[in-house]
Amino acid sequence: MSGITRRQAIGAASAVAGATVVGLGAAHVSAAPRGTRPAEPASFDEVYLGRRIQGGPAGGHGGHHGDHGDGYSVRIDGDELHIMRNADGTWISVINHYDPQATPRALARAAVDDLQGAALVPLAAATR
Repeated sequence: MSGITRRQAIGAASAVAGATVVGLGAAHVSAAPRGTRPAEPASFDEVYLGRRIQGGPAGGHGGHHGDHGDGYSVRIDGDELHIMRNADGTWISVINHYDPQATPRALARAAVDDLQGAALVPLAAATR
């Protein structure tokens, strides 16, 4: 019998699994190098899975939480998707809060995927 206990073996396996998940998560999002300002995202206007998604400069209106979208606005079928840029340059929304995306376009597409055909409810209406 080796000198390793079942508890130690399970702990080691958990550590390896955790490191693998962290590594896969880091590969999922392409963030800007530390200490650099991420490039401004390109504007877009397209139909994705039958939904019109648009993104571009916010035009001075910061939305419900101020200007967390870093001066950028995303709309799905004309309704604003509240977005926020993380310090590492990734983007999150009220729909994809725990699934950061590299660009606002990818964020809008992920939101459409998560909505599964449901309408986007304006944040102000959802908080009443």
